[in-house]
Amino acid sequence: MSTAQASKTSGRRAGKLTRSEKNDEVKRRLFAAATRVVGRYGYADASVARITELAGVAQGTFYNHFENRQELLDQLLPAIGQEMIEFIRQRIDAAAPELAKEVGRFRAFFDFLRETPEFLRILNEAEIFAPQGYQHHLDNISTAYVRLLKRARGPGKVEDYSDEELEVVVHVLMGARGYLSRRYAYGADGAIAVPEHVITAYEKLLGRGLMGPG
Repeated sequence: MSTAQASKTSGRRAGKLTRSEKNDEVKRRLFAAATRVVGRYGYADASVARITELAGVAQGTFYNHFENRQELLDQLLPAIGQEMIEFIRQRIDAAAPELAKEVGRFRAFFDFLRETPEFLRILNEAEIFAPQGYQHHLDNISTAYVRLLKRARGPGKVEDYSDEELEVVVHVLMGARGYLSRRYAYGADGAIAVPEHVITAYEKLLGRGLMGPG
Protein backbone atom coordinates (compact mmCIF):
# COMPACT_ATOMS: atom_id res chain seq x y z
CA MET A 1 0.00 0.00 0.00
CA SER A 2 1.34 3.47 -0.91
CA THR A 3 1.86 6.21 1.63
CA ALA A 4 -1.06 8.15 0.14
CA GLN A 5 -3.36 5.12 0.34
CA ALA A 6 -2.30 4.41 3.91
CA SER A 7 -2.99 8.03 4.86
CA LYS A 8 -6.43 7.88 3.24
CA THR A 9 -7.29 4.63 5.04
CA SER A 10 -6.03 6.02 8.33
CA GLY A 11 -8.18 9.12 7.84
CA ARG A 12 -11.29 7.00 7.29
CA ARG A 13 -10.57 5.02 10.45
CA ALA A 14 -9.98 8.19 12.45
CA GLY A 15 -13.30 9.59 11.26
CA LYS A 16 -15.30 6.47 12.04
CA LEU A 17 -17.23 6.73 15.29
CA THR A 18 -17.26 3.92 17.80
CA ARG A 19 -20.59 2.56 19.05
CA SER A 20 -20.16 4.53 22.27
CA GLU A 21 -19.42 7.73 20.35
CA LYS A 22 -22.47 7.18 18.14
CA ASN A 23 -24.64 6.71 21.21
CA ASP A 24 -23.24 9.88 22.76
CA GLU A 25 -23.92 11.79 19.55
CA VAL A 26 -27.53 10.59 19.37
CA LYS A 27 -28.09 11.49 23.00
CA ARG A 28 -26.57 14.92 22.44
CA ARG A 29 -28.95 15.51 19.51
CA LEU A 30 -31.91 14.41 21.61
CA PHE A 31 -30.96 16.80 24.42
CA ALA A 32 -30.45 19.65 21.94
CA ALA A 33 -33.82 18.96 20.34
CA ALA A 34 -35.54 18.66 23.72
CA THR A 35 -34.08 22.02 24.74
CA ARG A 36 -35.64 23.71 21.73
CA VAL A 37 -38.95 21.85 21.98
CA VAL A 38 -39.46 22.51 25.71
CA GLY A 39 -38.32 26.08 25.22
CA ARG A 40 -40.99 26.59 22.56
CA TYR A 41 -43.89 24.40 23.71
CA GLY A 42 -43.21 23.82 27.41
CA TYR A 43 -42.82 20.48 29.16
CA ALA A 44 -46.49 19.54 28.79
CA ASP A 45 -46.37 19.59 25.00
CA ALA A 46 -42.81 18.31 24.54
CA SER A 47 -43.76 14.99 22.96
CA VAL A 48 -41.34 12.27 21.99
CA ALA A 49 -42.53 12.68 18.40
CA ARG A 50 -41.62 16.38 18.34
CA ILE A 51 -38.24 15.79 19.96
CA THR A 52 -37.20 12.90 17.73
CA GLU A 53 -38.38 14.65 14.57
CA LEU A 54 -36.27 17.70 15.36
CA ALA A 55 -33.30 15.53 16.35
CA GLY A 56 -33.58 13.45 13.17
CA VAL A 57 -33.83 10.28 15.25
CA ALA A 58 -36.33 7.43 14.97
CA GLN A 59 -38.75 7.14 17.87
CA GLY A 60 -37.60 3.55 18.42
CA THR A 61 -34.03 4.83 18.84
CA PHE A 62 -35.23 7.26 21.51
CA TYR A 63 -36.14 4.32 23.75
CA ASN A 64 -32.63 2.91 23.43
CA HIS A 65 -31.46 5.93 25.42
CA PHE A 66 -34.38 6.77 27.70
CA GLU A 67 -36.93 4.52 29.35
CA ASN A 68 -39.65 7.08 28.70
CA ARG A 69 -40.28 10.76 28.02
CA GLN A 70 -40.12 11.67 31.70
CA GLU A 71 -36.61 10.28 32.07
CA LEU A 72 -35.39 12.62 29.34
CA LEU A 73 -37.19 15.58 30.88
CA ASP A 74 -35.70 14.83 34.31
CA GLN A 75 -32.20 14.77 32.79
CA LEU A 76 -32.64 17.84 30.60
CA LEU A 77 -32.19 20.68 33.10
CA PRO A 78 -29.17 19.13 34.87
CA ALA A 79 -27.54 18.57 31.46
CA ILE A 80 -28.07 22.21 30.48
CA GLY A 81 -26.85 23.26 33.92
CA GLN A 82 -23.56 21.44 33.40
CA GLU A 83 -23.18 23.17 30.03
CA MET A 84 -23.77 26.48 31.79
CA ILE A 85 -21.12 25.75 34.44
CA GLU A 86 -18.57 24.95 31.73
CA PHE A 87 -19.60 27.99 29.65
CA ILE A 88 -19.04 30.27 32.64
CA ARG A 89 -15.81 28.56 33.71
CA GLN A 90 -14.21 29.16 30.33
CA ARG A 91 -14.89 32.88 30.58
CA ILE A 92 -13.24 33.49 33.94
CA ASP A 93 -9.65 34.63 34.34
CA ALA A 94 -8.17 32.40 37.04
CA ALA A 95 -5.67 35.11 37.97
CA ALA A 96 -8.26 37.86 38.47
CA PRO A 97 -9.25 39.17 41.93
CA GLU A 98 -12.20 37.38 43.50
CA LEU A 99 -14.63 40.25 42.99
CA ALA A 100 -13.73 40.41 39.29
CA LYS A 101 -14.24 36.65 39.00
CA GLU A 102 -17.68 36.84 40.59
CA VAL A 103 -18.76 39.74 38.39
CA GLY A 104 -17.40 37.76 35.44
CA ARG A 105 -19.52 34.76 36.44
CA PHE A 106 -22.54 37.03 36.75
CA ARG A 107 -21.96 38.54 33.31
CA ALA A 108 -21.29 35.12 31.75
CA PHE A 109 -24.59 33.80 33.11
CA PHE A 110 -26.47 36.39 31.07
CA ASP A 111 -24.29 35.64 28.05
CA PHE A 112 -25.34 32.01 28.42
CA LEU A 113 -29.00 33.02 28.41
CA ARG A 114 -28.48 34.74 25.06
CA GLU A 115 -26.94 31.57 23.64
CA THR A 116 -29.54 29.29 25.28
CA PRO A 117 -32.67 31.45 25.52
CA GLU A 118 -34.79 28.39 26.32
CA PHE A 119 -33.07 27.96 29.67
CA LEU A 120 -35.33 30.17 31.77
CA ARG A 121 -38.56 28.49 30.68
CA ILE A 122 -37.01 25.06 31.17
CA LEU A 123 -35.88 26.06 34.66
CA ASN A 124 -39.17 27.66 35.68
CA GLU A 125 -41.37 24.77 34.52
CA ALA A 126 -39.07 22.01 35.79
CA GLU A 127 -40.20 22.43 39.39
CA ILE A 128 -43.66 21.18 38.34
CA PHE A 129 -42.98 18.92 35.36
CA ALA A 130 -39.54 17.52 36.20
CA PRO A 131 -39.08 17.92 39.97
CA GLN A 132 -36.29 15.35 40.24
CA GLY A 133 -34.31 17.11 37.53
CA TYR A 134 -35.05 20.49 39.09
CA GLN A 135 -33.68 19.43 42.48
CA HIS A 136 -30.68 17.74 40.88
CA HIS A 137 -29.89 20.93 38.98
CA LEU A 138 -30.14 23.11 42.10
CA ASP A 139 -27.89 20.72 44.02
CA ASN A 140 -25.31 20.69 41.21
CA ILE A 141 -25.20 24.46 40.87
CA SER A 142 -25.20 25.28 44.57
CA THR A 143 -22.55 22.66 45.37
CA ALA A 144 -20.22 23.97 42.67
CA TYR A 145 -20.85 27.59 43.72
CA VAL A 146 -20.23 26.92 47.43
CA ARG A 147 -16.99 25.16 46.53
CA LEU A 148 -15.82 28.22 44.60
CA LEU A 149 -16.56 30.60 47.46
CA LYS A 150 -14.92 28.33 50.03
CA ARG A 151 -11.72 28.41 48.00
CA ALA A 152 -11.97 32.19 47.79
CA ARG A 153 -12.11 32.84 51.54
CA GLY A 154 -9.33 34.99 52.91
CA PRO A 155 -8.23 38.58 53.61
CA GLY A 156 -9.26 40.84 50.75
CA LYS A 157 -11.30 38.07 49.17
CA VAL A 158 -14.53 36.51 50.42
CA GLU A 159 -15.38 37.64 53.94
CA ASP A 160 -15.37 35.30 56.93
CA TYR A 161 -18.55 33.32 56.40
CA SER A 162 -19.02 29.84 57.82
CA ASP A 163 -19.71 26.94 55.46
CA GLU A 164 -23.38 27.07 56.42
CA GLU A 165 -23.53 30.81 55.83
CA LEU A 166 -21.87 30.45 52.44
CA GLU A 167 -24.61 28.05 51.39
CA VAL A 168 -27.17 30.71 52.30
CA VAL A 169 -25.21 33.34 50.36
CA VAL A 170 -25.05 31.08 47.31
CA HIS A 171 -28.83 30.65 47.25
CA VAL A 172 -29.24 34.43 47.61
CA LEU A 173 -26.96 34.96 44.60
CA MET A 174 -28.73 32.23 42.61
CA GLY A 175 -32.07 33.82 43.43
CA ALA A 176 -30.77 37.20 42.27
CA ARG A 177 -29.85 35.72 38.91
CA GLY A 178 -33.30 34.22 38.53
CA TYR A 179 -35.23 37.39 39.30
CA LEU A 180 -32.88 39.68 37.40
CA SER A 181 -33.05 37.47 34.33
CA ARG A 182 -36.85 37.74 34.35
CA ARG A 183 -36.66 41.51 34.68
CA TYR A 184 -33.79 42.38 32.37
CA ALA A 185 -32.65 39.46 30.19
CA TYR A 186 -35.70 38.98 27.95
CA GLY A 187 -37.49 41.32 25.59
CA ALA A 188 -40.43 40.92 23.24
CA ASP A 189 -38.27 38.99 20.77
CA GLY A 190 -36.41 36.77 23.24
CA ALA A 191 -33.14 36.97 25.16
CA ILE A 192 -31.34 40.30 25.09
CA ALA A 193 -28.18 41.80 26.55
CA VAL A 194 -28.80 43.05 30.06
CA PRO A 195 -28.18 46.77 30.67
CA GLU A 196 -24.74 47.57 32.03
CA HIS A 197 -26.24 49.10 35.18
CA VAL A 198 -27.38 45.58 36.18
CA ILE A 199 -23.74 44.48 36.19
CA THR A 200 -22.43 47.56 37.98
CA ALA A 201 -25.14 47.36 40.66
CA TYR A 202 -24.19 43.74 41.34
CA GLU A 203 -20.50 44.64 41.47
CA LYS A 204 -21.11 47.46 43.97
CA LEU A 205 -23.33 45.28 46.14
CA LEU A 206 -20.74 42.54 46.41
CA GLY A 207 -17.78 44.91 46.60
CA ARG A 208 -19.28 46.56 49.64
CA GLY A 209 -20.45 43.35 51.27
CA LEU A 210 -19.52 39.74 50.52
CA MET A 211 -16.19 40.63 48.91
CA GLY A 212 -15.64 44.07 50.35
CA PRO A 213 -13.22 45.32 53.00
CA GLY A 214 -13.67 43.80 56.42
